[in-house]
Amino acid sequence: TLCAGLLYGLPSTQGTSFVMADVGELLMSVLSTIRVPKPGDRVHKDECALSFSSPESEGGLYVCMNSFLGLGSQYVDRHHARTGQKAYLHITRTRKAKHAFKEKRLTVWVFFPRDMLPPLLFLFFSGIEGGFDVEQEQYEEDVKVVILPDRQEVTSEDLATIMLSFKLYKGLLSLYQKVCLLEAFSSVCRSGWRCEVCDLQENIWMNLTDGKVLCGRRYFDGSGGNNHALLHYQETGYPLAVKLGTITPDGADVYSYDEDDMVLDSKLPEHLAHFGIDMMTMEKRVGEWEVIQESGTTLRPLFGPGLTGMKNLGNSCYLNSVMQVLFTIPDFQSKYVSNIDKIIDEAPSDPTQDFKTQVAKLGYGLLSGDYSKPVPDPGEENGAAEPRGDQIGIAPQMFKALVGRGHPEFSTNRQQDAQEFLLHFINMVERNCRSGSNPSEAFRFLVEERIVCQQTQKAKYTQRVDYIVQLPVPMDQATNTEELQEAERRREEGDSSAPTVRAQIPFTACMAALSEPEILTDFWSSAVQAKTTATKTTRFASFPDHLVIQIKKFTFGLDWVPKKLDVSIDVPDTLDLSGLRATGQQPGEELLPEVAPPPLMTPDVEVKAVFNSLLAPVLDDSTVSQLCEMGFPLEACRKAVYYTGNTGIDAAMNWTMSHMDDPDFSAPLVLPGCSSGPGTTPTESLSEEHLATIVSMGFSRDQATKALRATSNVLDRAVDWIFSHLDDLESMDVSEGGRSAAESEGGRDPPPGPRVRDGPGKYELFAFISHMGTSTMCGHYVAHIKKDQQWVIFNDQKVCASEKPPKDLGYLYFYRRVAE
Repeated sequence: TLCAGLLYGLPSTQGTSFVMADVGELLMSVLSTIRVPKPGDRVHKDECALSFSSPESEGGLYVCMNSFLGLGSQYVDRHHARTGQKAYLHITRTRKAKHAFKEKRLTVWVFFPRDMLPPLLFLFFSGIEGGFDVEQEQYEEDVKVVILPDRQEVTSEDLATIMLSFKLYKGLLSLYQKVCLLEAFSSVCRSGWRCEVCDLQENIWMNLTDGKVLCGRRYFDGSGGNNHALLHYQETGYPLAVKLGTITPDGADVYSYDEDDMVLDSKLPEHLAHFGIDMMTMEKRVGEWEVIQESGTTLRPLFGPGLTGMKNLGNSCYLNSVMQVLFTIPDFQSKYVSNIDKIIDEAPSDPTQDFKTQVAKLGYGLLSGDYSKPVPDPGEENGAAEPRGDQIGIAPQMFKALVGRGHPEFSTNRQQDAQEFLLHFINMVERNCRSGSNPSEAFRFLVEERIVCQQTQKAKYTQRVDYIVQLPVPMDQATNTEELQEAERRREEGDSSAPTVRAQIPFTACMAALSEPEILTDFWSSAVQAKTTATKTTRFASFPDHLVIQIKKFTFGLDWVPKKLDVSIDVPDTLDLSGLRATGQQPGEELLPEVAPPPLMTPDVEVKAVFNSLLAPVLDDSTVSQLCEMGFPLEACRKAVYYTGNTGIDAAMNWTMSHMDDPDFSAPLVLPGCSSGPGTTPTESLSEEHLATIVSMGFSRDQATKALRATSNVLDRAVDWIFSHLDDLESMDVSEGGRSAAESEGGRDPPPGPRVRDGPGKYELFAFISHMGTSTMCGHYVAHIKKDQQWVIFNDQKVCASEKPPKDLGYLYFYRRVAE
């Protein structure tokens, strides 16, 4: 709109062009460099492409009027020197004091662009019910065009008419967001409550008249809230509010501002149902939420390098927590932050779409301390109040859009699993580190699986690559079993006063469950050429520099409904895994013969006709039926049973949940080597880009081809397949650059597969991520990180010294190797 205005000259209210005579010549000199935005163009007017500078930052934001990239004041001269671009839109915003309009009015403007466009009619609602209240805006905006290199300016007075339409657009957008708020309230209830004004997550109340979700009173020590619920009552006169987090089937905390006291609401179920809340399904949110966020204590805010908060972009706390931890690790710091200037100098013309640039930008934003500054307190005009920990911080909008692009979940604003995002980001790092250092190697390790045939005592050894240790939770090992049983008995008898008891699980019991042999009841033994029983033992073939442990809190009940285990685990500060190192083939131990099992096939003609004339594998029909009853597609269920070797419903269910995002999840089952389906025949065309990606990871082209053909030419699945089939690839030589041994110089034979680091198995805890809520798809994530021997809580924009780090309630634990 601005560019069109500069080019076409919209008339002012006095009827004269706002492109004044004294600046007309100046604008004409750069006219050839100004481009009008077209449909589909991205105009970055809120965030710098190379830093987290914004219009609110010191120096404001410069928008290139040709590429529409936003640039902070520290980068605009560099961009001009590199591109030759001269014209930039300079936007600055300053916070303004709030005031209220009492009059109600409706104003209509009609703009007639000069002989080029049809009339534009704008309705501007101010101070009327349902309209947009311009006084709710927090910032005063100033806009001008700056011509480099001399920094000549076209002031905002010349652009006032156009900027009016900008403000109108923002106003209508704000109105739309408010109208949608109540419709989304039910979803908000499940994903964590926040004040609509200040985004506070503690002491949150919902007004029972209009459903506004706002924070409570501020206490004398600065804790509590920011008084927004009270201010709302003073403005509207709506008296009743319910404290969110206290709602149970038995009632809730209801406050009357008229009486200035707690009251009983006899129609509370009906009032809550109006806003989509079913009291009978609510549990009082005490314990986990308060403990993990360290509520009820006055936390000391921290500011400075490495102590930068991240704004929640709408259920993005999973991303915030993971990235805060990753940029504590030296590998990520040295890769993306130490040479930030070089990365920016080498950035492509559109850095918003460059993975390396955006990761470096995020890392520098977190570590530099440039954005670790307190947010001005909206409740104190004189700024005398002590900072509460909320920071200006950074809003990783470009980063989130880039890493989530094309992903069915991470591209949305829904809550996600932090563990899944960590693996997704590591996968992106792997793809984008085709040369130079690869920081994901800090997590990479080899797992050895030893399978012993119980009939012959012969063994088979395989290795696979992994990045995370998934630690099982043996509920039967709880140390407070009697207390748990008593609480359960009282609940079954209808005792509403029965307490919620958290199971206490020893960490040693979890490690024992990980290391103990697993019984395989349907193992095909090549020694006896038949199915028999075997044991599988898992050990570390290498120990990574940084070890990630996931507590498997999320499971399925007997009805296959996902649920979260409410457990407390005494996770230690130091860890010694030396006893879990793999030892390889034992002296005198015989290996199972390398004979392939018979194919799981039957020449059943009827089944062949149903499934496109393929010879269908013999599958456990009962397992397939159970999966189908859960709502999964038939072909997906057949794949799950086939690829888990008929080993039962648990393994098949885990496979199904892990592959739901596969593009061919519901496609017919195609066996490796069969002639149906894309990517399964020798003549099928494979993506050269996919081949190059896998080759860059250290595998040969033949191995990459085999992986892609085994997975229907789907890159993500091919990478997973090749890492889990290293034993099948041992006969295929691998060398640097992806060349086979015959092609490599000197015919060297380096170890197959990606490179791993190794060292002592002794570790110390330096970070953990906790989850609050009933599912990974809702709730909230918080990170605790140890910095200079002090635990720090990173709760989105709030960064504070931790008083009681809840190490027993974590979900992901991060350990680093202790140097001997």
